[in-house]
Amino acid sequence: MIYTTLLNIAIFQGIVLGLIILRSSLFNSNSNKYLAFLLFALSIVLLNYVFELEGTFTSFPYLHFLDDIEWIFLLPVFIFLFIINRIDDNVKNRQKTYLCYIPFAFSSVVSVAYDLSNVAGIYKIPESYLYLIDILRLTQFLFALIIIPFLPLYSYFMIRHLKDPKEKKWIITLLTFLYLLVFTWLVTYLVGVFAGLDISYIMGVLALAATFIMHWTAYIGIYKYKLAKNKDAIYNFLNNNLALASAPLQNTEATIIEENGPTKEHKEYITEDNLYFQKLELLCKEQHIYTDSTLNREKVAEKLGISPGYVSQIINIITGDNFANYINQYRVEAVKEMISNSEYDNYNLLAMGLESGFTSKTTFYKAFKKVTGQTPNEYKNAAK
Repeated sequence: MIYTTLLNIAIFQGIVLGLIILRSSLFNSNSNKYLAFLLFALSIVLLNYVFELEGTFTSFPYLHFLDDIEWIFLLPVFIFLFIINRIDDNVKNRQKTYLCYIPFAFSSVVSVAYDLSNVAGIYKIPESYLYLIDILRLTQFLFALIIIPFLPLYSYFMIRHLKDPKEKKWIITLLTFLYLLVFTWLVTYLVGVFAGLDISYIMGVLALAATFIMHWTAYIGIYKYKLAKNKDAIYNFLNNNLALASAPLQNTEATIIEENGPTKEHKEYITEDNLYFQKLELLCKEQHIYTDSTLNREKVAEKLGISPGYVSQIINIITGDNFANYINQYRVEAVKEMISNSEYDNYNLLAMGLESGFTSKTTFYKAFKKVTGQTPNEYKNAAK
C-alpha cells in the first residue's frame, strides 16, 4: 500500500510539474517543453507499472493500449532534445531529430496492431502470419538495444556545447540518473526474458528510482538551478502546497518587475555575466536585431530560448531599465552613428530613425531626447 502510494504521488507530481512547465511563462522555452514531455513520459511509465501491480489490465483489458505505447523509448529522446535545444542553433540545426522518434513509432504501431487482434478482437491475425509478428518483435527488440544505449551516449557528447558550468553539471547528473535507470531496466528485462528469472523485485526498485528522478528534477533542475525564476512558488510546490503554485507562476513578471521591482534574491544570481544577456547583447551589436520595427519580447525570447518574462527580468535587473528602453538605446546609438557618417548625408533625421527601427517620428524623437538629453536636430547641429 505504501509502495503504490509513493508511486502515485510521483506520478501526480510529474504530471502537475510538467503542466506548470508548459503553461507558465517563467518556464516556457523550446528546451523546457521537452523536460515537461520527459516528466509526462516517465509518469506514464510509472502509471502502467502501478496498473500492472494492481491487476488493472486484467479488469480493464483496453488499458493495454496505454501500455502498448513504448513510452520507455521516449525517455532518452526527450532528454536529448532538451539538451540540444539549449545549445547554439548552428549545432542544433545539424541534428536530424525526427530520426529519434522512429523506434518509438515503430514499436508502438507493432504493439497496438497486435493488441487490436489479441485484445480488442477487431480482426484476427492468421497463424500463417505469426512468424511476421515475431520478426517485427525482433526488430522492436533490436531498436531497444540500439536507441537506449546510443542516444544517451550521444547526449553526453552534445552536452559539451553547453556554456554554463552549473547548468552543464546538473544536466549531466540528470542524464546519468536517467541513463542508469533505463539501461538497468533493459538489462533486467533481457535477463527476465532469456533466463526466465523473477525480475519483479528489481523492477520495483527501478520504479522507486524513477520517483527519485521526479523529485530530484523538481528540486535541483527547477528550484535550485532556476529553470524557473520564482523560487518561492516552487518551494511551496515541492512542499505539496500546490494551491500556491499556479497564481504566483502566472503573475511573477507583473508582481516582481512592475510592482515591487527586482528582489534581492533575483539580483544575486542575475548579473552581466548572465549567458542569455550576453547573447542578447551580441544579437544587438552584431546582428542589429533592433532594426526590426516589429521586435518585441516574444521574438527576442524565441531567439534566446527563454520565456518573455525572463527577458524582462534580466534586462530590468542588469540595466535597471525596461525592454523597450533597452532596445531604443541601441536604435538611438545607430542614429547617432548615421549622423556622424557622411554616407547618410542625404538621409533626413526621420529616415535615419525609421532605418534604425523606430516606428514613428514621435517615438523616435521622444526616445532620442530621453537617451541624449537633446532632440535629434539639436544633436545634429552640435555634431557639425
